[in-house]
Order: sequence, then structure tokens, then C-alpha cells
Amino acid sequence: MASLPPETPKQPVVPDDGQGSVVAERQLQRVEPPPVYQVVLLNDDYTPMEFVVMVLQHFFRHDLEAATQIMLKIHHEGRGVCGVFTRDVAATKVEMVLAAARRAGHPLQCIMEVA
Repeated sequence: MASLPPETPKQPVVPDDGQGSVVAERQLQRVEPPPVYQVVLLNDDYTPMEFVVMVLQHFFRHDLEAATQIMLKIHHEGRGVCGVFTRDVAATKVEMVLAAARRAGHPLQCIMEVA
């Protein structure tokens, strides 16, 4: 069975301008960036502030000062954004935080929301 030659992509061709040159137009393709999600910690009355700071430092790579500021925002406002990630990364971080909280015996809640 003979194989057919591969087809070349068809490109729009501008008519010859009399100078012997032909110009082909190239269409740009734009890819939208993936949607991002916020990872949010929720306040509760039982999880120690030190544990929340440790979670922010360990899982979200915040320094001590930034982690403390986020922890205080969680404490005073009831919730605080830990970071913004793609869906898979955000879901993984939520699961890791929840697992660490359960191992430590804390009821800390972590959720993700569309940013």
C-alpha cells in the first residue's frame, strides 16, 4: 500500500504585487493562562497560632514575619489567603495542610477558591 505525501498546511496567500514576491500571512495563536486558585486558611478556636505559623512557613514558604501577619489576619478576620496557585498545586497544598493538621490533632480548615 503506497503512502500519500504529507499535506502541507494551507496558508492564505496575498496576490502577487508585480515584483515577483508573495507574502504569506501568519496568524498568531493565543493560549490563555490556566485559572488560578487561592488557598485559604479558616480561623477556629482550637488550633494554636504557632501551628498556623508553622504551616504557613513549611507549606507556603513564607518567612516568619509574613507568616505571622497572615496568621493574625486569619485570627482577626476569620480567614486569610496563604497563596495563589494553579488548580492541581492548590488542591495538593490543601490536602497536605489538612493531613498535617489531622496528624497534630488540630481542626484547622483549609480550602481553595477561584481567585
